[in-house]
Amino acid sequence: MESADRSNNPPRKEVIIIGAGPAGAAAAAWLARAGHAVRVLERSHFPRFSIGESLLPRCMQHLEACGLMEAAAAGGYQRKTGAAFTRRGEHRVIDFRDKFSDGPGTTWQVERADFDQRLIEGARAAGADVEFGVTVTGFTPARPTQSDPAGHAQAQGPRLTLADGRELQAAFVLDASGYGRVLARLESLERDPRLEPRMALFGHVHDGIADLAPPAEGYRRDTILIASHPGHPDVWYWLIPFANGRASLGVVGPRELIEPAAEDDAQTRLWQWVMEEPRLAELLRDATPANAVQSLGGYSADVSRLHGPGYALLGNAGEFLDPVFSSGVTIALESALRAAPLVARELTATRDEQRPDWASEYELPLRRGIEVFREFVTAWYDSRLTDIIYHPRSPDRIRQMISSVLAGYAWDEANPFVSASRRRLTALATLSAAQATQAETCEPAASALSTAGTRQNDARKGKVSS
Repeated sequence: MESADRSNNPPRKEVIIIGAGPAGAAAAAWLARAGHAVRVLERSHFPRFSIGESLLPRCMQHLEACGLMEAAAAGGYQRKTGAAFTRRGEHRVIDFRDKFSDGPGTTWQVERADFDQRLIEGARAAGADVEFGVTVTGFTPARPTQSDPAGHAQAQGPRLTLADGRELQAAFVLDASGYGRVLARLESLERDPRLEPRMALFGHVHDGIADLAPPAEGYRRDTILIASHPGHPDVWYWLIPFANGRASLGVVGPRELIEPAAEDDAQTRLWQWVMEEPRLAELLRDATPANAVQSLGGYSADVSRLHGPGYALLGNAGEFLDPVFSSGVTIALESALRAAPLVARELTATRDEQRPDWASEYELPLRRGIEVFREFVTAWYDSRLTDIIYHPRSPDRIRQMISSVLAGYAWDEANPFVSASRRRLTALATLSAAQATQAETCEPAASALSTAGTRQNDARKGKVSS
């Protein structure tokens, strides 16, 4: 990963970034620190609510690389060391500090309204111009690059049309608009995400867990809690504790199960689901709502390509999988830190051969990591990954490899669960299921042998006593 470095004679061609979330802020900060003129256009006004509150340790490297670590650390966020899982009375914890890949093993759980505000203000402090309340309504890609007789690259940059009537010329455009997916819509890039449509209900609560009497046994605020519904294997919950006694709470499942009967029924519907999971019902028995419950359906998204003439798509603006492993912000930052140095090369190129190959240098490597997350998401819903996670005797090395992926190191090709995710997950799940079946078969047999042995001993004792 390249780090930003301000040059003595920086070029001043303007990069326009759509969206001021983590991807937009990171790209803006990197490019501004490298001396480029950057303008960020954000539709909403900050601070604003957003989910995606449980970061992964890989994010810490990205925040360092773009120069936003200090701004983020000032938030005093809840430390996160791993992920806890619960299912029908079984409990497992995956500790991100015990992993296969090099890199940080801890991160934060954040309220995104505060976190995103700090990041974009950090980008602004680095030199980026930021405009809030601006909506992009039109886009014209860059004209194909041509060379003049001297071999110098000549191109007409992309243009943006705004809702207020302005037209802006850019040297390059990065779309970091998240769920808005501005360029995906305007350029007709959207395609089938290849994941089942699901729905989430979510909100913040004053969790009251610290004041429970007796105290919650085994509960840790430094982990996200992922709970599986006892009767619906395709329904799961998240509980993300913050540092201030609040927590993010959500339930995810098929739309036909999750969708409330009416919009104002979302609060009731969420708590009905929560009360059906024993561990959550116990932990949140004194919890009270901190904001209105919201819903989000059909959130998975994909695009036919992540780049085009004079533009590239970052994070959720291109592809979003599922919230189960908190990969959203990690992919957003990964894409920003892969794209920003390529944009810098694009702006300073004087010949065609100096321009980056966005397919081989950006899209292909970025999608490789996203596909790893996709395999883990798919394996979660078809139970392969749950069989692995809840296996009682998982070898340490295997557990460390799984931990690395869940910690965000989905681009570490040295990890077999990255380089061959589907094959490795399927093979391990098959082995785990076979061992579980064997254990269930052996247990009654062992019990019968034990009973028979007891009867023989009793018979021997009877003969001796007689």
